[in-house]
Amino acid sequence: MTIPATPAPGTGPRPGIRLGLRENLGQFLLLVAVNALVGGMIGQERTVLPLLAEEAFGLTAFSTTLTFIMAFGLVKAITNFFAGTLSDRFGRKPVLVVGWIIAIPVPLMIIWAPSWGWVVFANVLLGINQGLTWSTTVIMKIDLVGPARRGLAMGFNEAAGYGAVALAALATGFIAAEYGLRPEPFYLGIAFAALGLGLSVAFVRETHGHARHEAANHTTTNSELHDALTTRRIFVLTSFREKALSSCSQAGLVNNLNDGLAWGLFPLYFAAAGLSVGRIGVLAALYPAVWGLGQLITGGLSDRIGRKPLIVGGMLTQAVAIGWIAATEGFGPWAAGAILLGAGTAMVYPTLLAAIGDVAHPTWRARAVGIYRLWRDMGYAVGALMAGILADVFNVRIAIWAVAALTAASGAVVLVRMYETHPRHERVPLPTDVDLES
Repeated sequence: MTIPATPAPGTGPRPGIRLGLRENLGQFLLLVAVNALVGGMIGQERTVLPLLAEEAFGLTAFSTTLTFIMAFGLVKAITNFFAGTLSDRFGRKPVLVVGWIIAIPVPLMIIWAPSWGWVVFANVLLGINQGLTWSTTVIMKIDLVGPARRGLAMGFNEAAGYGAVALAALATGFIAAEYGLRPEPFYLGIAFAALGLGLSVAFVRETHGHARHEAANHTTTNSELHDALTTRRIFVLTSFREKALSSCSQAGLVNNLNDGLAWGLFPLYFAAAGLSVGRIGVLAALYPAVWGLGQLITGGLSDRIGRKPLIVGGMLTQAVAIGWIAATEGFGPWAAGAILLGAGTAMVYPTLLAAIGDVAHPTWRARAVGIYRLWRDMGYAVGALMAGILADVFNVRIAIWAVAALTAASGAVVLVRMYETHPRHERVPLPTDVDLES
């Protein structure tokens, strides 16, 4: 049964507001550019920081080295949750601007850090920055384009972000090879933060009205997913009860667990095999480059063939890629593994966000996105902790194999539990898809 939304007073259709990619192309492209700068803030660390831990600060234990990723992931995950709630309460743009203000000290702290604790705290600030800015650009694009092109919109968003991660990782690798591990590679971060803040303050426009406009015309096939849900109820549905939402949440967690492995352990793994900083930079860039560019295809593809096939296929592809990197040696085979890992991640990343947007009601979609991103980015902390302990107790290769097995299991969970969510392809959820107890 299709159930029309019942808008609250003052939240009906808004004159002058139109949903769609073409109708909002200028703001959409501006937000794509802003998210590229958000990605660049992470990319400045991808090649250099794990190597800096060993060379500048003398850290040898993997679990200690990966504390910066644990701090980043935990703080970003929590910030994602509040970003959705705050953007519903105060609007999207203020949250975006605050996120950029918090970014400004990050590269400066890494440049001047006298101890590893400074680097960890810089990554706490980076986690807040990423949680506020990336979450908000995702929500704003979903607001603008409406339901028909949601997958394509997420593909562009994530392609810009992770394409910039790749370019920044490659650039900092070459800069570090030429000039040293600091301060020169982190000058890029100063430029990214200044540009991001300037564009957000001067040119980005509020999109909350677009979400209210969509809510006034929204219909749902499931009476449990209506517009009058508390944040606690949304958390339970997104995390555990609703089959599609919770399947996406666990897959997102495992996906970023993989990214934490690639960010923290792969550079050390490659360095131990004798690769130069320049070649490590190439490998560190290949994976997010394919991930970023691939999403230009996979986001729109999920609008045509549905979300579930890409999520299942992507998780299994990542598992194969990680296992390949563990089983082989040398720059060439590892480059092939990085490319395959990027392809699998590209299949999953925008599709998971689009599926959350399919199921969640527009009035609480921002909170659902925030909760999903809480679980997804918790994967950084879980992955750093798990991989660090396994690498210290056994070795790095065992840690990589363990992550490959976990990724395959996550894909199997989606295959068995998730239903298709795209409006063109969805099956109407059965009552058992949602816990009916309030």
